[in-house]
Amino acid sequence: MRVSTTLDTNGEGGLNLLDPLLIALIILSASLLLWPFVFYPLILRLLPTRALTPDSAAPRPSASLLFCAYNEAASLPAKIDNLRLLKSRHPGLEILAYDDGSSDGTGDLLAAAGDLLTLVRGPGRTGKAHGMKRLAAQASGDVLIFTDANVLLADEAVEKLLPLYSDPQVGGVLGSLHYGGTGKSATAHVGGLYWRIEEALKDAESRTGNVMGADGSIFSIRRALYPAFPDDVLDDLTVSMAVVFAGKRLVKAKHVIAYEALVAQRADEYRRKIRISARAWHTHRHLRPQLTRMTALDRFKYASRKVVRWFGALWMAIGGLAALALAWRVSPIMAIALIAAAIVVLMLGLQMRRGPLAALIDLLLAYVATLRGVLLAMGGKTFTTWAPAKSRD
Repeated sequence: MRVSTTLDTNGEGGLNLLDPLLIALIILSASLLLWPFVFYPLILRLLPTRALTPDSAAPRPSASLLFCAYNEAASLPAKIDNLRLLKSRHPGLEILAYDDGSSDGTGDLLAAAGDLLTLVRGPGRTGKAHGMKRLAAQASGDVLIFTDANVLLADEAVEKLLPLYSDPQVGGVLGSLHYGGTGKSATAHVGGLYWRIEEALKDAESRTGNVMGADGSIFSIRRALYPAFPDDVLDDLTVSMAVVFAGKRLVKAKHVIAYEALVAQRADEYRRKIRISARAWHTHRHLRPQLTRMTALDRFKYASRKVVRWFGALWMAIGGLAALALAWRVSPIMAIALIAAAIVVLMLGLQMRRGPLAALIDLLLAYVATLRGVLLAMGGKTFTTWAPAKSRD
């Protein structure tokens, strides 16, 4: 009797080598997609805590608060009132603002508050990174506090932030951003959910050592650590990571709170994601030599929270195509039905502005916009200027 050793690749009565490969691709893609939000946080929970050791008897450092503005006339009255309150609670606080060639009277509003802040007018549209560098060069505080023109700080934010610098190992401190307007649309809802996850990740990273970068709403560093950098990078990420590169700790303070309204329109959020991710990729390239010299733990954190997430749309595409190919092998009719269902869901979701289906589409668009921004940056596209989102109240 002859025994056949030929493998059947048609899936009938024998082992098919393609099916395990497709299943493996689906599992790998799903794992990479979930890694920053599920597996990475679980690993952080297993790591030991690195406690802070502030000295309550140490004198508080002096501080300068810096922000850039472009066409923020609608936000500035509330911002200036907020700054006056902060100044009244911390009289020694130096406040500097940069006007990036606004056309709506932003510069005049800031100039009118000359008793409160020092205004630096740009020559035109130069971008936030350029403006922040000019402000940092002029600031005199031991600690530089960075924020945005449309962000309001809690009354006690400065008072709660500065004592953390009595720990000599602390080189930078992030605050906590609380978003408002999450119920305005599915876009705002998804943005709010994403940001709550981000805040939780930063808390976990801080507990175990260093946070992997800050956003511009509220963070601070020792002025002596402020780095040099080009205008096409994310200044928030570049400046905050300089703390880690200097061997100091970049930590997060949950009790230092800032408030901001969410973007409510898909088009605004899509453009914002493209711009931010493109600048993030240029920042990554600029920082690469220093990133490779970080500790193994910090390199793991950086890759888990940033690099893996930038390619989320790619993991979705690979997993989706593998699932479709597997369905086709089971039944071509099943594969066609899946494609038709996906098209219907996409079309319905794009028409909706609220509800679970709309939220799913907004999540998908966020991944697509992020990958598109990274690919544009890889192709040489740069973004140096910004404009405030019109759907942000």
